[in-house]
Amino acid sequence: MSFIPFSALACPLDGDPLHRQGQTWRCAAGHSFDIARQGYTHLLPVQHKRSRDPGDSKAMVAARQRFLNAGHYQPIAEAVSRLALAERPAGDAFRCLDAGCGEGYYLRRLAASAPDAVLSLLGLDISKWAVLSAAKQERAISSAARQDKDAETPESAAGRQVSTHGREERASWMVGSNANLPIQDGSLDCVLCLFGFPVYPEFVRVLEPGGVLIQADAGPDHLRELREIIYPSLKPERERSAAVPEGLVRQDVETIRYSLALEEPQAIADLLAMTPHLYRASAEGRARAEALEALTVTVDVRLTRFARGAGNRETTPSGVDSAHT
Repeated sequence: MSFIPFSALACPLDGDPLHRQGQTWRCAAGHSFDIARQGYTHLLPVQHKRSRDPGDSKAMVAARQRFLNAGHYQPIAEAVSRLALAERPAGDAFRCLDAGCGEGYYLRRLAASAPDAVLSLLGLDISKWAVLSAAKQERAISSAARQDKDAETPESAAGRQVSTHGREERASWMVGSNANLPIQDGSLDCVLCLFGFPVYPEFVRVLEPGGVLIQADAGPDHLRELREIIYPSLKPERERSAAVPEGLVRQDVETIRYSLALEEPQAIADLLAMTPHLYRASAEGRARAEALEALTVTVDVRLTRFARGAGNRETTPSGVDSAHT
C-alpha cells in the first residue's frame, strides 16, 4: 500500500485553503498553524472551544487506548474498514476522515486493512490528549517500520510516502471540531463518525458527491450487563428517529453483535472510563463495577452507511453482503 499525506485542509478562521510550508500550515490571509514536534496540528481556535480543555481527558484516552489495543472491539473495526474500503474510488487515492478519531485505533486498523490501496487519511478530535496519543502511536509504528527498512528492496520501498522527518505518514492528525471542520469542500470520499457527535451539514459539505458517511452507534443491548450493575434500573430505549439527514441517502444498516468476556478488573475499569457511564453512574454504581473481577458484556453496535447526494462514480468491486447481524 502507499499513503499520500492529506492536504485539503482549510483555515479554521476564514475557510481559505491551507498550504504546507515546512512544518507550518498557512492560508493566503497569513494565518499560520505549526505542526507540533509530536506530529499533529492544532486547528481549534480558542473562540470555538466550549471549555478550557474540551473532549476526553488524558485518563479517558489512556483507558480507551488500553482497551482498544487489547482487541476487544476488533470486530467493529474490521466491519468499519470493510464498509469504508468497499466504496473507495477506482484508481484514485481514498480520502477518509475519522471525525472524532479518539486515539486513532479505527483509522490505524483501516490503514492496515488496505494492502493494495492508495490512502490519504486524516484523524480529527476535539481532545488534544486524544490526538496526541494518536500521533505518538503512529510515530511508534513508523519508527518500528523504519527499523525494518534495511530489509526492504528498492521496489518495495518505492511507493512509500515519507514525511519531512523521514517517517512514513500513514495518517495526518489534527485537533479540531466536527462543528467547524478545517477541511475544504467536497474533498473527501469517506467520513467515519464512530460513537461520536455527528454534525451532518459539515459532513455533507466536506464529502464529494457520492461520498459515504459511516456512523457507529450503540444498539439497545450494548453493554447491557455493565449498565445493569451500575444503574438502579435501565431506562426504556428511546425510539430512534427514522429521518435521514438532509443531503444524505441512507444505504444500509449493519448490526455487529457478540459477547465479550472481560477477565480482569483493569479491562472493566477501562471500559467504564471510556464511556459516558463513568459520569452518569452514581458513586455506588461505580463502586459495584470496581468490585468486579470479571464480566461478560454484550457488544451491540449499529453501523449505518449514508451516501452524499446521488452522484455516480466508479468504485472498486466490494463483493460484500452488508446484511450481517
